[in-house]
Amino acid sequence: MKDVSAVQGTEIESYYGSIVELTGHRKRSVIFWIVLGACLVGLAVALNIGWLVANWRSGVLLALGVFAGLLLVAGLVLNTVFLVREIRRNEKHDAFINAVTHELKTPVASLKLYLETLQSRDLDEASQREFYEIMLSDMNRLQGTIEQVLLAGAAGSRPKSQRVPVDVPALVRECADRLRRSYDLPQDALRVRNDVPKEETAVVLGNGDELRAAVSNLIDNSVKYSGDRARVWIDIAKTGASTVSISIRDNGIGIDRDELKRVFRRFYRIQGALTAKGTGLGLFIVRSVAKKHGGRVFGESEGKGRGCTFTIELPLVARA
Repeated sequence: MKDVSAVQGTEIESYYGSIVELTGHRKRSVIFWIVLGACLVGLAVALNIGWLVANWRSGVLLALGVFAGLLLVAGLVLNTVFLVREIRRNEKHDAFINAVTHELKTPVASLKLYLETLQSRDLDEASQREFYEIMLSDMNRLQGTIEQVLLAGAAGSRPKSQRVPVDVPALVRECADRLRRSYDLPQDALRVRNDVPKEETAVVLGNGDELRAAVSNLIDNSVKYSGDRARVWIDIAKTGASTVSISIRDNGIGIDRDELKRVFRRFYRIQGALTAKGTGLGLFIVRSVAKKHGGRVFGESEGKGRGCTFTIELPLVARA
């Protein structure tokens, strides 16, 4: 039987190697255009100063020179900023394509190897059952990647969707139970605590599938980036009379505070995090869903190695 782990390891090594090479090339391009822009601005300033010195006695020529010089400098600065932004945007798109390619190629390669093994060898029932479970897991991974891309496209276009009352505690428990089964986690590894008083309700008006995707993305990230001993705590509480919050805290790798400002951008992946998984769309989808439902999402972390807390706040249905 072919060694699936070895093949997947080679795929991952190749993927991260291409990411490192691409990032290095993009950084050199950015540095080149910044240096070139700075040199051109310096040259324009020098020429303007020379013009002023040569024509300081002529008021008309002096004013014309100052105006033209400022216009030239402003144009060069704007052009440099535009080029750098385009390079970085292209870098994000390339990283996204590489990430999606990896997320699609790896489970497909795994499925192919297991199917070839089942076709070419007579395996006992236990081995067949194990293979089927792994193949089902790969299929779920493929489906998850496709859903992420589709949800990101829908979030960007902001189509109108049917709004219905959604019970937040029930939705959160459903997402937590599904991911607990998916990752085969013990009961105490993923805990849900509902702090909403029993005599009150926590119902929001929205699209259940979108809210389910947002909550699942946050829980999934917490589990993936917490290593083998994942511990995730989910707290549901009312924050004021008209808002409910869902806080998801983990004991994972943590995020630098500077990175927290950027993790919700489309395609953004933490710099230097070669262990990062996914497409870079999860948190963008979470933010888009929260905004579409009139709420917000924010992250907190004390730094690398100290875990993260992500919180979604949503407006409650007004009482009649």
